[in-house]
Amino acid sequence: MGKAFHARPADVADLSLDEIAEKFTGRFRDKTADWDAFADARIDGYRRAQHRFIGAGGSGKITDPTIIPARAFTLSIMFVPPGQGNAPHTHEVEEVFFVLQGHLEVFVEDEDGNRVTRTLGPWETVACPPGVIHGYNNSSLEPVYFQVMLGKGNPELMGYADPTILKDRDAHLKDAR
Repeated sequence: MGKAFHARPADVADLSLDEIAEKFTGRFRDKTADWDAFADARIDGYRRAQHRFIGAGGSGKITDPTIIPARAFTLSIMFVPPGQGNAPHTHEVEEVFFVLQGHLEVFVEDEDGNRVTRTLGPWETVACPPGVIHGYNNSSLEPVYFQVMLGKGNPELMGYADPTILKDRDAHLKDAR
């Protein structure tokens, strides 16, 4: 028998091991693809599905009862069909993409529209620093699954570089489709 070196947080302190295992386990088979997780996902070319595991990610859907409560980061799985991606955007925290299946074109760009693109395959990753305009596209003929992590438990909504999309960045939270 051992003794825990670190104290449990208050919200876990009185939970049994069964309760901890139940509350902090997420299974892909129990997730529903959210095709309306982001304002830009309503625009052709930016359609994708989010599967939330830890926290809501950049979706803002913090009331999702299926997510594991986030503390210092979020974790989601994205499904991106061929020909789709997301709009150039920024976050106030670091965002990481880790490709699980398929090939994903990831880009960073400046405010003058200069863009640098890298193609990531399975088991490859990119870390997008805070405030750097970035995004991705699936230019392949196969769907892409990749993991997304944001460096904060409850990050702000994405800050779109396109002022028209930015204006309605919370549209997906205001009305259900």
